[in-house]
Amino acid sequence: MQINYKHLYYFWRVAKEGGISKASQALNITPQTISGQVSLLEDRLGHDLFSKVGRSLELTETGHLVMRYAEEIFSLGKELNDVLRGSILSGSSEFIVSAASALPKTIVHKIIEPCLGVAKDLRLRCKEGPVESILAELAIHEVDLVLSDTPITSAFSIKAHNHYLGESPLSFFASDELANTLSGEFPANLNGTAMLLPTKQYAVRQQFDAWAEKSNLFPRITGEFDDSALMKSFGQSGLGVFFMPSTIEHDICTTFNVKCIGRVEEIKQRFYAISAERKIKHPAIASILDTAREVVFK
Repeated sequence: MQINYKHLYYFWRVAKEGGISKASQALNITPQTISGQVSLLEDRLGHDLFSKVGRSLELTETGHLVMRYAEEIFSLGKELNDVLRGSILSGSSEFIVSAASALPKTIVHKIIEPCLGVAKDLRLRCKEGPVESILAELAIHEVDLVLSDTPITSAFSIKAHNHYLGESPLSFFASDELANTLSGEFPANLNGTAMLLPTKQYAVRQQFDAWAEKSNLFPRITGEFDDSALMKSFGQSGLGVFFMPSTIEHDICTTFNVKCIGRVEEIKQRFYAISAERKIKHPAIASILDTAREVVFK
């Protein structure tokens, strides 16, 4: 009998998370997929691994036995992964970073670039996506590091660690044409003005909403974006005011031919590197943490 380790992994996560629904949220996979994979493992083993007690699942006697072996198997797998990721081996070594889509690409570039000088044969692979999706990839060790403005909390049901990089106040931008239509002083001139904002899953959007309400500002939201590059393109076209971290204000004005119409010191967009390990062993991650703190957010 040959065990399918993918099926075993899903069983292990269901047992650790305390149910199919929680495992589904942690892995960003549908409950039906996880349930099907566990059923296939039970069929292969010829034993039930869970018994239903009310609305909960409990491990059977065989389930407890399989769980002990699964714990050891995946613990060793993580240890091997950490060892291989934690040292630059001879030959090409891949380093995978996934960034939240709403993070400005200029800042992501400045944060990541220093790691390329760590080793001659280091091969960088960059990905991006919604926060929940990229954290799920970190949980199953498909990426080495996640960059986000939203720190991981217990709500994500993922064992990982935040490494604070720095923060920046916000600058607000508009095309020349749109800026010329604004009347009054900033930020009062945002009232009724078309605005382009990140979606509400991002911490900086939540901070902006709270600040706007406190300041009695009611802009007209004409677009919400998961992707910061797309938001800047719409802003460049004059379809709304948008904000970005002040630390890249000059880059935004130069690259997108827009002007800064004001700054808000009260809102600080914070940036985090999130890793599976608390104590950083990977030299590329260590380089990113040191440089971001010393250069990008000085």
